[in-house]
Amino acid sequence: MKHLEEYVISIPDFPEPGIIFRDVTGILQDPDGLQLAVNQLQDFLKDTEFDVVVGPESRGFIFGVPVAYNLKKSFVPVRKKGKLPRKTISESYALEYGSAEIEIHEDAIKPGQKVVIIDDLMATGGTTEAIIRLISRLGGEVVKACFVMELAGLNGREKLKGCPVDSAIIYEGK
Repeated sequence: MKHLEEYVISIPDFPEPGIIFRDVTGILQDPDGLQLAVNQLQDFLKDTEFDVVVGPESRGFIFGVPVAYNLKKSFVPVRKKGKLPRKTISESYALEYGSAEIEIHEDAIKPGQKVVIIDDLMATGGTTEAIIRLISRLGGEVVKACFVMELAGLNGREKLKGCPVDSAIIYEGK
């Protein structure tokens, strides 16, 4: 069986010159790659006590749901503003050029619940930082954040101080 890194497709100069885009769809397209990724995320959680898996759209859904299912935990989606049908709370966060806003149902996390965040990629950490704020506002506690890939050169961990972070693949660049 190959290593998880071997399923990632690296595309140079996308979306602009000098950037190497790390495409996770190579992991998803191969049953062995998908199984490796889900198993690694689950392994990160073997000694973690938690109640809920939270994942941002869309790839957080893809990787978070099988982990929640396998570990018999609930799954809570975080979506872009305007996509959830019931009453929500929202958080804005900075993007490279502008800002974005995410939402969670206001009844999704109960006070005192321990939460794990799962996503495909940690870059600057802005999305995860906003998710942590949402969960905190609902009375939950984020006990860990797990990622398939991390772009260490963008220093996302700096925004998540105090939150344990695990990444299956760490790329030193941006």
